[in-house]
Amino acid sequence: MTSKRGLAAAAAAAALTTSLLYRPRLLIKLLAKSSPAVLFYVPTKARAIALTIDDGPHPYLTPKILDVLARFGARATFFLLGERVAGNEGLIERIVAEGHELGNHQMSDIPGILLEPEAFRQQLLQADAILRRYAAVRWFRPGSGWYNARMLRQIAGFGYRCVLGSVYPYDAHLHFAPLLSAYTLANVFPGAILALHDGAWERRHTVTVLEQVLPRLQARGYRVLTLSDLAALAD
Repeated sequence: MTSKRGLAAAAAAAALTTSLLYRPRLLIKLLAKSSPAVLFYVPTKARAIALTIDDGPHPYLTPKILDVLARFGARATFFLLGERVAGNEGLIERIVAEGHELGNHQMSDIPGILLEPEAFRQQLLQADAILRRYAAVRWFRPGSGWYNARMLRQIAGFGYRCVLGSVYPYDAHLHFAPLLSAYTLANVFPGAILALHDGAWERRHTVTVLEQVLPRLQARGYRVLTLSDLAALAD
């Protein structure tokens, strides 16, 4: 397991280093064109991006993330795992009360694409039932980021749209905040969707990345918004 994690981290580091020189924006646009049912970015001239946070809530890390967002006046869409809500109900209430948005990230952190249709449906709807106790939910991000046409049809039938993103710093695999921050700042553009991770204390570098990135984005004139607020700015 350790060797696999090491290989994953090495691959992620290589991808990030390469993309600092060769920007992935063209690839993102090609993916968006080939999968119009999936949101990769929002076409807008407004200097704004959406911040998304996956895999929470976490009793210690989520509050720290919320503290940083409050400090800089940023908003985010939190893609939560349904099975992690129990015992963290107060955190979900805080997320909503502070102007952030909830997204459906299934019940558990497993690749949704590997599930049979009924199992996937249950993952989607069980999480939906939990999250809707706190707020309306319209966005879905599949476990591990993989999807197929059948999954897209299923979620659309329940009023969801699939969201991936356009700036993915591999922060679930890499813990070196300066590299993650440099990658993020090199690749943001108006309408971009930034994907970061919550859910485990070893991901506390997410807090450092936000502390480094948010003031620099604001200095460039960017607003950091929820997905729904960014979508409302579409040209």
